[in-house]
Amino acid sequence: MTTTDRASAIAQACRDFEQLLGPASAEAFLDWIRLELGNDAALDGFQKMAGQWMRAIAPKVILHIVSGNTPHATLQSLIRGLLLGSRNLCKLPAAGLPEAEAFAAALPAELRKTVEFSTELPEAWLAAADAIIVFGSDETVAHFRALAAPWQVFIGHGHRVSLGLVFEDQNFESAALAARDASLFDQHGCLSPHCIYVADRPEEYAARLAVEMEKIAHATPRAKLSLSDAAAISEIRETTRFRVAIGHATRLWEGDAWTVIYDADPAFSASVLNRVIFVRPLPENLADALAPVRPFLSAIGIWPNARPFAERAAALGASRVCALGRMQEPAWTWRQDGRATLAPLVTWQGWEAE
Repeated sequence: MTTTDRASAIAQACRDFEQLLGPASAEAFLDWIRLELGNDAALDGFQKMAGQWMRAIAPKVILHIVSGNTPHATLQSLIRGLLLGSRNLCKLPAAGLPEAEAFAAALPAELRKTVEFSTELPEAWLAAADAIIVFGSDETVAHFRALAAPWQVFIGHGHRVSLGLVFEDQNFESAALAARDASLFDQHGCLSPHCIYVADRPEEYAARLAVEMEKIAHATPRAKLSLSDAAAISEIRETTRFRVAIGHATRLWEGDAWTVIYDADPAFSASVLNRVIFVRPLPENLADALAPVRPFLSAIGIWPNARPFAERAAALGASRVCALGRMQEPAWTWRQDGRATLAPLVTWQGWEAE
């Protein structure tokens, strides 16, 4: 198959997975390749680029090691390998990942045969891989990085956090958008906000956010919690109630499937996930409040989505700034963790025609 053929077939398979992947089209995939490889036919043969004849060589085998709480990330990684025309070995979590297997089943036979799944990691897979892509904790990424051979391309996606910034919003129009970002995927992705910083009347904003979280919970129920996740939510609610009781400037709103916590302290603290979201006042020096997590910032959703506010958000170091409400819908050309996602996987050949 040519690159264009693969892009069309993958886009067709994506149609039933728009809730996880967002809109997908062959042209969007080709734009992604053009951006990172310079020419959408670079994988098909020599192309003249910047006065030189060049071709991109995809890895023959890519090993994807994925986590169970982010099926959308698994599909995105798999699509990378499929677009490049590589063979894809996908090590799934122990419980499996039905979304990944359903996606593979939707591919045409020629692409489907390039994908293999296993809940174990066969020793032969690690040795056969030209490239290894790992999603998981920093410890998981470090473990597999140590196992990778010097000649293997290694790309690790470890711990990341995201947040929202509301600079101006007199009528709390953005609260529904913030609730959407905090509810999709139950916060189990690197683009899920842990906290919304609000410049004006943050406590009132938190109350409005609670109303919007309830609306979403009614329309889109949260997934079933594990015992440990349920315990973590119970603990943070009890801790917040205690802080309220002893006079801290904090408030709690809770529903069956969501939690909103207002805290006047601007210092960032991570959510326990599963639709637990903090609202904090936007301080004059946000960089100080975010100091412990700035190296791990992935996305910042802003309202209003205007350039002066985007510049302020970008100065904090996140690799992606977008409109609040769109945090979970990155473009295919998004550079995850601030790095290209296709270009690092390929090698290049040059032809000196003259």
